[in-house]
Amino acid sequence: MMSAEVISIGALLVMFVVGTVLPINLGILAFVATFAVGTASLGLTEDEIFEGFPVELFVTIVGVTYLFSVARRNGTIDWLVAAGVRLVRGKVALIPWVLFLIAATLTAFGTFTPAAVALLAPIAMSFAYRYKINPLVAGMMVISGAHAGAFSPLAVSGALVLGLVDETSLHISPLVLFSASFVINLLLSALTYALLAKRPAPLAEQTEETTGEESLAASGRPDWRQWLTLACLVALVIGALGFRLEIGFLALVAGALLALVDMKRQEKAVDGISWSTLLLVAGMMTYIAMLEKAGIIATISDHAAGLGAPLLVALMLCFTVAITSAFASSTAILTAIIPLAVPLLLSSHLSAVGLIAALAVSTTIVDTSPFSTNGALVLSNARGVDNRRFYRQVIGYTGGIVAAGPLVAWGTLVLPWS
Repeated sequence: MMSAEVISIGALLVMFVVGTVLPINLGILAFVATFAVGTASLGLTEDEIFEGFPVELFVTIVGVTYLFSVARRNGTIDWLVAAGVRLVRGKVALIPWVLFLIAATLTAFGTFTPAAVALLAPIAMSFAYRYKINPLVAGMMVISGAHAGAFSPLAVSGALVLGLVDETSLHISPLVLFSASFVINLLLSALTYALLAKRPAPLAEQTEETTGEESLAASGRPDWRQWLTLACLVALVIGALGFRLEIGFLALVAGALLALVDMKRQEKAVDGISWSTLLLVAGMMTYIAMLEKAGIIATISDHAAGLGAPLLVALMLCFTVAITSAFASSTAILTAIIPLAVPLLLSSHLSAVGLIAALAVSTTIVDTSPFSTNGALVLSNARGVDNRRFYRQVIGYTGGIVAAGPLVAWGTLVLPWS
């Protein structure tokens, strides 16, 4: 198995190097590597490999980017952006913080984190494009805001973690779990804003065209098409948050309806779907799912847990979940890692709430990655930027979080209380 681990991780590193240096979509390399490594090294069948294809994420990104492409073309997004600026009395610098607070409020009261980001990322990217805000700051603060509220007792992730712990003999404070995530994500957003807000965006050589209808929509009252679009967006929120319906399918239904009543203007709306991002994310997530199915991820986690010293093992677990979650579902990682941490907590002097909170933060804080749902939504909705340079910025930002985030979580939540 060790040789299979080396081959799998080695292929992943080679993909990153080649995909970063050469102008080839990393998703293509990932699909090639998935087939080669999966069949030749791990002994998986093609059907087993295809089981890892992220169908739900694919539909979500297609649906959301299509709907907001339609909304952009009929001027609704520009109208919303202008209304948002009026709401903060023209203080454009406050917009990222407003987005942070809205995202935190949505998730704290039960919105699944990817759903909150899916709703806000297109708005944030449109704000950034129209008012020359660094899109990296706007997008990352939406994600951090969503995670800031994600571990309240009412939130999906918070309920998941508390439920997993309740099945053991351990006990953790819901308030401490929520506060730890909120404070660390708030500090991350403050640092992001302070360091990056005034840095120039990676603009494309030719920015997107702005239609006459969009310009008028930014300053006037909505017309009937825009009112219908706003009604569809409200229905999307109610369906996704109130009835737990799949947001990707809802977005496709809304987008198709709006296109049918405005066919001339929406003829090329499908061009607004971020196909390159879809290829990138689908390829990488299929590869990581293959590694999980073959037990490679679990084996690596077991190696980390077998190092001996509890504090060192806790730190290694934080780094392991951060690196893995950058490419895979944070919900799945949380579900897998907490049972692995329980024996360590029961046999050591480590603080239960400290380690669980540190693992929760380390797992979710890296969801800025373009290979996660949240990062992919930001990347796919960016406007007027050089996509390749913006992708590199997101990768660099995530790399910094992967390197420092687990250490900060361990140093503030595990070390002082153990």
